[in-house]
Amino acid sequence: MNQAILTIRSASWRARVADYLGLERNVAIASAAIFLLGFGEELWKKFVPKYLEVLGATTPVIGLFGTMEDFFDAIYQYPGGFVADHLGRRRAFLIFITLASLGYLVYLISPSWPFLFVALALVMAWQSMASPAIFAIIGDSLPRERRGMGFTLQSILKRLPIVIAPIIGGVLIASVGIVRGVRIGLLITLALAVITILLVLKINVTISAARATNIQGVWRSFHGALKRLLISDIIIRTCEGMTGVLTILYVTNVHRLSVAWYATLIAIQMITSILVYLPAGKIADRIGRKPFIVMTFLSFALFPVAIIVASNFTLLVVAFVIGGLREIGEPSRKAMIVDFAEDNIRARSVGLYYLIRSLSTTPAAAVGGLLWKVAPQVPFVTAGIIGLIGTVVFAMTVEERYVS
Repeated sequence: MNQAILTIRSASWRARVADYLGLERNVAIASAAIFLLGFGEELWKKFVPKYLEVLGATTPVIGLFGTMEDFFDAIYQYPGGFVADHLGRRRAFLIFITLASLGYLVYLISPSWPFLFVALALVMAWQSMASPAIFAIIGDSLPRERRGMGFTLQSILKRLPIVIAPIIGGVLIASVGIVRGVRIGLLITLALAVITILLVLKINVTISAARATNIQGVWRSFHGALKRLLISDIIIRTCEGMTGVLTILYVTNVHRLSVAWYATLIAIQMITSILVYLPAGKIADRIGRKPFIVMTFLSFALFPVAIIVASNFTLLVVAFVIGGLREIGEPSRKAMIVDFAEDNIRARSVGLYYLIRSLSTTPAAAVGGLLWKVAPQVPFVTAGIIGLIGTVVFAMTVEERYVS
């Protein structure tokens, strides 16, 4: 009798935890897939600019690499949504993981830096094409009032590898060198991709029949508030893109810290994000999402400036804590996008949103690389100013009633 009561209480406790976290089965599987491939990629991804540098690429070429990453992120989003709406979430995931695995292989065997651009084109199939499918699974599986927590879980499992893996990758690189270290990380990623495929086979989502409409029809379905969010998001991501691939160069070349110390700063940034995710996601679902999105956008603006004004390691830690706070409103922003997406074009709506956003911000990294040649501080100051503009635009144009 007592054992039966304990079993019931245990099941009830697990159910409450699952409900609190938005832990629906398909959401959990998709989030676990994000974790596994993310862990593999983060063993080497943050060090790719240094990998390019060692293979002979100049700083403008590294900036161009960041621009190409943004370009692929842009053009892959809508096709990814189209595949997810028409072939289903599970088949879409399997296609994207296979393409990304081919990219890992090209990274592994590349003899010089131009091959890394080919690898990038394949690897981005997972990061970009899969994104609309992940959003859609959360929208398919959870009611509106629980989507914020669903994206919180997804965000935690996406960022958790960034706490652990870059430190392992940094230690590995410090031990065997940048080229061997990155390639060992790629072998591990290929093994994790196989495990991820086996996991994704268990996804089972029932979706509405895909509506036959073109890209213009999807755009016309966008609510006015979603379009205004998109405008401010473009400005903010221009801020981020201008310095994203240059941050490791500033920390290692200007502040003269090792790659391992840079990995530690990344871990601090991700720990900060993870610590704020759960309370922010739960509170946002209850009281409203706009304040959290504003805080996210403001943190984007302050992060690049904090990096260049830091005069010692302690201040760099503060800067990367600010970088971690950039995620405080990300689940709220993602939930807002899904809330406005119609069921039978959900993945395509998400894909179009990110297509427009990423395509608009594609030049940012290349511009940052050119501004670096003026002085390393210039792209970071410019990014900060742009970020502040984006924050004001969102705060002034998107009403709270449309965000919550």
